[in-house]
Order: sequence, then structure tokens, then C-alpha cells
Amino acid sequence: MNFQIIITSWYQANHRNLPWRASTDPYVIWLSEIILQQTRVEQGLPYFNRFLAAFPTVRDFAGASETEILKLWQGLGYYSRGRNMLYTAREVMELHEGVFPVAYDALIRLKGIGAYTAAAISSFSSGESRAVLDGNVFRVLSRYFGIDIPINSTAGKSTFSTLSQSLIEGQDPAVYNQAIMEFGALQCKPKSPNCAVCPLQDGCAAYAGNLVNHLPVKLKTVKVKTRYLNYLFCLKDGQVLVNKRIKEDIWQHLYDFPHIETSHAAEPGDPEFSSSLQEMFGKDVVLRPLMEMKHLLTHQIIYVKFFALDNYITNFSMDAEVNWVSWQELDELPQPKILTKFIQSVNINS
Repeated sequence: MNFQIIITSWYQANHRNLPWRASTDPYVIWLSEIILQQTRVEQGLPYFNRFLAAFPTVRDFAGASETEILKLWQGLGYYSRGRNMLYTAREVMELHEGVFPVAYDALIRLKGIGAYTAAAISSFSSGESRAVLDGNVFRVLSRYFGIDIPINSTAGKSTFSTLSQSLIEGQDPAVYNQAIMEFGALQCKPKSPNCAVCPLQDGCAAYAGNLVNHLPVKLKTVKVKTRYLNYLFCLKDGQVLVNKRIKEDIWQHLYDFPHIETSHAAEPGDPEFSSSLQEMFGKDVVLRPLMEMKHLLTHQIIYVKFFALDNYITNFSMDAEVNWVSWQELDELPQPKILTKFIQSVNINS
């Protein structure tokens, strides 16, 4: 049997029953694909169900506010995906009269939809012969065909794109694309794949050459940045002081507490930290350390400290992004995961 037959046969016997696989609605497929980008299926499935229940059509999605979208998205990370989805839904309403496109060439023009997502939606919804290329597919093709060209290089992207497109020719595009992605997710795993029971074992170049743990190859180009955020917790008359993040940075348009970013781990009395603190809350402000956390993002390591403030004054009248809200109002606002963890852990009456 050839590669495609083995992959699709394996899929028919082993695939997971996921709700979006029963649909050819491009909106439903788009919803699942964006949510599952850089997200495990187990983590993304509850979000998919919540979004589809809240917004059963693209028209419903387009009519939502950004705050509603980000609140439902809370905890998934990569919040720009949620913001881009709202923009895309409104583009569909404006440019396509509310009908979500199914053709690759139309999909690729929408914000937040790249080559992979356009190929997935077009092949799953209308059977267009467009091969998908995600991390799972790169891994399967690299290992089976013994390709050691870095997958994130220009040459690698061209090589794998040409190969994947040649393999889908003559296949049922929806079935084949689902099959090779599922095979990579469940069988040809990144670490410790069970090659002993793999149906592709006989033709796999990586298995024959003992290269399974060395393929695929990826260039290391991203430097990890270390940051230090010091959150300032102000509680008064059952209300808490919150800040809306408006800069183009992590957690954009989410709500957190007023904070000071320092170049190193700050302590009370640190000159850099104290100067900024007194400028914001007065010279007589008193700090009480509450909690420390370490938060990992794809390209950043963030060390977070929470301080309670006493004997402070607030003068944020010129800053509309800082406001007092009740605990119930804060609960309804989208917020970073670290803030949710803090709120769940701290004794708010202390």
C-alpha cells in the first residue's frame, strides 16, 4: 500500500470523534481551527463548545463586543487570535454579505487566516484540493521521507509545500488532510512515538536510519525575553483598582491591576521601583508583599509580584484606562491567567 492509503486507512480506524468533523459549515470549521492553533484539542474543545453556543453563526460573532470575545477566550493565551477573529467575522459580514467563504483564494484574504487555515477550511467545507501544513504534517512528512531541511526555512517551506500538495492529488481532500494531521497528533508524536506499531514503519526513512528523534529540523531563531511585572493591589469599599491594557503588548485589551515594570526583581525600597510607585500613589504609600509567580509565554518569561497598597492616594483622573470596579464587575472582564490565579488565591479581606 502507498503512503496515502495507509494514512487514510489508519484514520478511518483510529480518529477521534470531534464535533467540528461532523460539519461542513466553514464558520464552524474556522472557529475550531483558530481555537486549536497552538492549543491542544483537550484544552480547546471546551472553548469551541462555549463559542459555538454563544455565537452559533458568523453574524452572531460579528455582533459581539471585543470584551465579550476576550472574556470567553480567557485562559487560551495568544489573545490576538480572539481579536483577529472578531475582525474576520465583521469582514465576512461586510465583504461577503454574511456568507462565510469556502474558496481558498477568498479565505486567504481575510485577517487572521493564513495558508494552513485557508487550506483546512476550503478542503473540509467544499472539498477543494489544498494540502494542509501544520506541525503535525511537517513531522510526519519529514520523518517518513527523511527530509532534514529546516521546516521554518524558506527552502523547507517550499519543499514541504510542494510535497504535501503532490500527495493530496487524487485523494479526498477532506479525509486525507484530516488523516495526516490526526496521524501526527496521535501516532507520529513529537516525543517517544510508538514506532513498533506504526503502519508506516516499513517505508519510514527516519525509522530505518534511527533519526526519529532528530526530525523534523527547526531553526532556533527566537530569543526569550525576561520581564519583571509588579502588580499593585488596591482595595477600597469592596472595589478594586483595575487597569485596561491598551498598548501593543502581551494581554492587549485585557484587564489587570495597575503595575510597574522593572528591569530586575524589585523589592520595597528599590530606588527604581519606589520612585515610580510614589509618583503613582503618593510619597506615603506603604507596600505589603502578597504573592510571587512565574508565568511562561512562548517568547517571554515573566516574573510577577503582587503587592497590597496601604496609605495611598489615587490621581488617575487623566487616565481613563484605570478605574475602580466591583469584584463582580472584575469577574465579568477578560483578564490574564495570572490575575485570575491571584484573585482565587488571595484573601481579599487581608
